Amino acid sequence: MSAPLAGGSRRTWLAATGLALVAGGAAYTLRRTGAGEGELGPVEAAFWQQTFSQTDGSLLRMMAFQGKPLLVNFWATWCPPCVEELPLLSAFFTNHQAKSWQVLGLAVDQPSAVKRFQAQNRLSFPVALAGFEGTDLSRSLGNTSGGLPFTVVFGAAGQVRQRKIGRVLPSDLAAWVRLEQV
Repeated sequence: MSAPLAGGSRRTWLAATGLALVAGGAAYTLRRTGAGEGELGPVEAAFWQQTFSQTDGSLLRMMAFQGKPLLVNFWATWCPPCVEELPLLSAFFTNHQAKSWQVLGLAVDQPSAVKRFQAQNRLSFPVALAGFEGTDLSRSLGNTSGGLPFTVVFGAAGQVRQRKIGRVLPSDLAAWVRLEQV
């Protein structure tokens, strides 16, 4: 039988064990998500391979957005908080486009409803049709509830940097801009 550890040694051992567990958990999470520095996880890599239709029938390839920060907003015409935040996102894009920011609206909706909405509401950023499959895509990007609106911010390197379920606020946008300036 070994002798019990002295008070100081026991605290040191417990602290070291706690740190090891925290480090191990962080390493596991990074490995599981593939979110290591400079590399894309499998979900992010799959996202950048996506192609979506726009209401005019043209195709929008996500690859075209790589290399600059990108705010992707999942929304629908039947979602009041979604519709309420669109003017804020449109103004954000107008004000930050010259600073390399991009915004994309992915409509989780029927093409005819999105087309009618766009005819009545001018948005400064592109909108593509994710359809109802957009719910699954948003879930893969961290929207565990599948609710709308849902916003994901990708850094210039293509990794997910931020996620938000619910209506975007001006303070969110300001924080995300500061994050990308680091």
